[in-house]
Amino acid sequence: MTRFLLLSIIIAANVTPQCGSSSSSGGSNGGGNNVLPVVANAGPANNYINGLFTAVTVCVPGQSNCQTVNGVLVDTGSVGLRVLSSALTLSLPPQTAAGGGQVLECAQFQDGFTWGPIAMADVKLSGKQASGIPIQVIDESRFPIPQQCTSTGSSEDTLDSLGANGILGVGLFREDCGPACASLGASNPAFYFGCPSSGCVVIAQPNAQQLQNPVWLFSGDNNGIMIQLPSVPEAGTTAISGSLVFGIGTQSNNALGSARVLTTDAAGNFTTLYNGQSYTDSFIDSGSNGLFFLDAMTTGLPLCTSSKDFYCPAQTRSLSASQRGANGAVSSFQFSIGDADTVPNQFAVYGELGGPNAGSFNWGLPFFFGRTIFVAIEGQSAPGGIAPYWAY
Repeated sequence: MTRFLLLSIIIAANVTPQCGSSSSSGGSNGGGNNVLPVVANAGPANNYINGLFTAVTVCVPGQSNCQTVNGVLVDTGSVGLRVLSSALTLSLPPQTAAGGGQVLECAQFQDGFTWGPIAMADVKLSGKQASGIPIQVIDESRFPIPQQCTSTGSSEDTLDSLGANGILGVGLFREDCGPACASLGASNPAFYFGCPSSGCVVIAQPNAQQLQNPVWLFSGDNNGIMIQLPSVPEAGTTAISGSLVFGIGTQSNNALGSARVLTTDAAGNFTTLYNGQSYTDSFIDSGSNGLFFLDAMTTGLPLCTSSKDFYCPAQTRSLSASQRGANGAVSSFQFSIGDADTVPNQFAVYGELGGPNAGSFNWGLPFFFGRTIFVAIEGQSAPGGIAPYWAY
């Protein structure tokens, strides 16, 4: 499994599918707040269930010309900042391709893609800043979408289709594609395109020029993140508020403590043991709105009549599974899957949402409810062992 299939399944509140350089130490940043408020609610399009959102400030590099964009999805399953052009009023300098023309990206998720040019920006998150980094401006109006991109699914280039004003990818890795995109060949997934006047062609994009996880480029508190969310009532609720804390073990508010560390393989995956099966391509993804695993025939969970993307058991099912890291650490969990069709229309947060995902186990946002979850970024020095890893 390649690590760039990031966002998994983002679903709207009406229960229909939408959408997924140099090193630095993890030392504490003496000044500046390292806490970014987050909220799970219906999102800026008012059509989301189990979406985690925050505000991101984008600036012209090296200038005070800035804009704060609200309703940006927090996604531990992807890397880099992507913002809808319809939500962005700034004019940012474009990233140019080595062979001429502008660089565009087809960011490929399991349920679709975002297409648009790469621009350079300073990105501010609470008291932290990543300076002069590439971001994607999601916009299909200026450059035709190449066939290599459209074959990956449907576009999610509008507020209605994305359900957010952007995506803040703060996952396990430094850049969004890595070596696969850094050279041309059979392994290149056609993420990056050079678009001169003659048309867009796939290009090799060096790691440092790909979309970057802004956290690792902070001057401190840069070895990972911690997400804290409260528990959710069984019946669901309209919204919950929590925190995204930068750094692991760098300040008094982000100590690893007794959290169990589960290291991952090179693709960011671990093993889930469920129903007598081992699913080695398992991952934790705040950008997915449910727990997605197996299929209805295997689990005995009936699919909804309104949407085959979700389970709708007649009574809430209590289930259990274990996660095993590459380091051998094991954690066991009880979880529940309820009837997705009975979620009240006014509720945007529901902890028992689940659906089929054959061959893998996607621990989406319901896994975060009532937990403190750490995400340690590859290549960064962090307590708890060699990153990348999850801890909770």
